[in-house]
Amino acid sequence: MSSTTPARTSHIFFWSLVSALAGFLFGFDTVVISGAEKTIQSLWGLSDGMHGIAMASALYGTVIGSLCGGWPTDRWGRKKTLISAGVLYLASALWSGLAPEVWSLIVARFIGGLGVGISTVAAPLYIAEISPPERRGRLAGMFQFNIVFGILVAFLSNYLLGGIGAEAWRWMLGVEAVPALIYMLMCFTLPESPRWLLTRKKDRAQGLAVLRLIDPQAGAAEIEERADQIVNAAEQSAGLSRGFWSQRLRKPIVLAFLVAFFNQLSGINAVLYYTPSIFKMAGAGVDSAMLQSVIVGATMFAFTIIAMLIIDHV
Repeated sequence: MSSTTPARTSHIFFWSLVSALAGFLFGFDTVVISGAEKTIQSLWGLSDGMHGIAMASALYGTVIGSLCGGWPTDRWGRKKTLISAGVLYLASALWSGLAPEVWSLIVARFIGGLGVGISTVAAPLYIAEISPPERRGRLAGMFQFNIVFGILVAFLSNYLLGGIGAEAWRWMLGVEAVPALIYMLMCFTLPESPRWLLTRKKDRAQGLAVLRLIDPQAGAAEIEERADQIVNAAEQSAGLSRGFWSQRLRKPIVLAFLVAFFNQLSGINAVLYYTPSIFKMAGAGVDSAMLQSVIVGATMFAFTIIAMLIIDHV
């Protein structure tokens, strides 16, 4: 197998980065509502229950999107699914910023949640399928990196837009349309996953063409060999479920599940959704609460960078 060349590295990094921008929109969409939630409750006179529904509407979409995201990813391909997620993010941002009443906002946020859920399935899968094994951990980590970066930028955006007047909340929610449009357009530049082309679409010619794009220095025989390896691995995976809970895999699977489970059980999403309100309740002013929210995002961002630096070395 040919060594990793600069051309190969730059191609893979760019495609992984574009795909991982879905994570940026994930993080941004999750947190951006925190700067607008009190204004929305006051503007429309929402009860605590309706306020909670409005705040959680994106999460309902996220659950459904993540449960159903595997279907379009396998049916339409990774690339088309990522583009579709971008469309959902864009529609949600524009609709949220222009929402005339609470139910319109709830539907708009729900649509954004669908985009979040679908992209959490499609983006990491796409990155894994175009990455060499020795760099897969770090490249796949770009999705998590972009989630946290999106959280930081959303807090910062809310802080900067917070003082522009009564309609600031609309700008907070609507500004996401800009990165969503950029992401959607950039996804058109991505090649399809070679694994999907070879094993789902059964198009060997296109699969070989993408493999050549991934590693331009590889010879024809090597490209053919890689394609055969992908097809054989897919055929063998049909029986993989029997060994899924084997003694060798049981511990890492349980640990991965528990990390994700306790991450949610810790209540971090509630903290992110209500960070400015929490600081206000602690005695901070409006501007100070927004600024301290930025510090929370910056802390998450810093520790994510540390994790990415060591992920392939431990």
